[in-house]
Amino acid sequence: MNIATKIAPGNARCPGHPSTQEIIGKDLVQAPPEITAESYQFLGDADIAYERYTSADFASLEYKRMWNRTWQWACREENIPNVGDYQVYEVGPYSFIVVRVAQDVVKAFYNSCLHRGTKLRASGTEGCASEFRCSFHGWSWNIDGTVKNILCNWDFPHVRQEKFHLPEAKVELWQGFVWINMDPNAQPLADYIGPAVWQQFERWRLQDRYVAVHIVKEMPANWKFSTEAFLEAYHVYETHPQVAHSNADANSQYDFYGDHVSRFISCLGVLSPHLAGKYDEQHVLDQFVLGDRTVLGEDELKLPKGVSAREVMAKELRRIMGDIYRVDLSGISDTEMLDCYSYNIFPNAFLFPGISLPMVYRFRPDPKDHTKSIFDLLFLRPVPPGEPRPAPAEPVHITVGQSYGEVAGMDPGFGAVLDQDTENVHLQQEGAAASFKKGETLANYEEIRIRHFERAIDKYVGRP
Repeated sequence: MNIATKIAPGNARCPGHPSTQEIIGKDLVQAPPEITAESYQFLGDADIAYERYTSADFASLEYKRMWNRTWQWACREENIPNVGDYQVYEVGPYSFIVVRVAQDVVKAFYNSCLHRGTKLRASGTEGCASEFRCSFHGWSWNIDGTVKNILCNWDFPHVRQEKFHLPEAKVELWQGFVWINMDPNAQPLADYIGPAVWQQFERWRLQDRYVAVHIVKEMPANWKFSTEAFLEAYHVYETHPQVAHSNADANSQYDFYGDHVSRFISCLGVLSPHLAGKYDEQHVLDQFVLGDRTVLGEDELKLPKGVSAREVMAKELRRIMGDIYRVDLSGISDTEMLDCYSYNIFPNAFLFPGISLPMVYRFRPDPKDHTKSIFDLLFLRPVPPGEPRPAPAEPVHITVGQSYGEVAGMDPGFGAVLDQDTENVHLQQEGAAASFKKGETLANYEEIRIRHFERAIDKYVGRP
């Protein structure tokens, strides 16, 4: 009999091994309780239908009912630092000019001329503007959205210029990101995210980091398959065996908060339960050193007697990364230094506020093919105190067949991990279309974030 059947659904955990909380509880520098508290509940065990990932009709429902009613980060504030700076953000058929109108005011205008619909700025463009002028007939708007000029306005007596401002999406600024929502009645971003997570991020201040690397990758799978690959650590042992030597994958903690936020904490510097008894703590530490010699140097680290690999790793990272970024990390807990904290802000944002994996992700549907998606990967590094913010890295676009490791600034080892994920979702997309079984069967705990994510989609698209 499956051991999980003896326990109430959703209560099973990796047997015989410490939980995330027990691992963190032994750390030398402890994390505050608001970070490590658990927030899980059983959400059922029904299969998730594959048609959600393979159907063009379902993708159309998402555009009509979900993408236009949810908060999404459009760009970083540092992408538009000066008045007049703008960047075009697009998701599916929707397009926006995100522009800094004043030092503390950012607006997002629908990217369409009110004359005959021509885009005012081409897809993927950015720059600094004093006006937004249509290339077709010359109608123009000031950067605050008010009408500047209507060519031959004598022929448009029916147009009241004071009512022809460029339509806007709602905009909020949080953690250094510009967030937009197309729903004029959308709840404030703080309510959408919820007080618990909002408070957690006050500690991390992602607004004090800068974009060191930005990769835009073509993904060979529906945006939801691409997203869900990063919602669990259940795949680590099979997909990333090179990582399992220093990743407590099956011990990871999964949480969700309200309808729009979920999180996992996956501890690093701990041997995978799947490898228990096969390797000692020195081996775990050696994997840490070999995984990124460019950061840690060539000197071999020896584990003192009675000291865990995790303790040494946290101490070394705190010292070395503090020196590299010229910041004081003495008040940062061991878990924040080492572990993978992954937050999904529904629908498509991933924020990793830790120090060792300072990433943010964003997945968007490919507007031309619902079985493909667009993946933005950014690395956010601390801005050294007292120094000017470095200019954000220019996005590097790579195709499905290119490796992440080809991009300057990307660690080759981590690039290989992401390549493995890309291959998985490609096979998953093709397998879902070919499957006799009509849906995926999820774990009650380790894949709870996928179920939570799909339930949120149902609330928007109107599915039961």
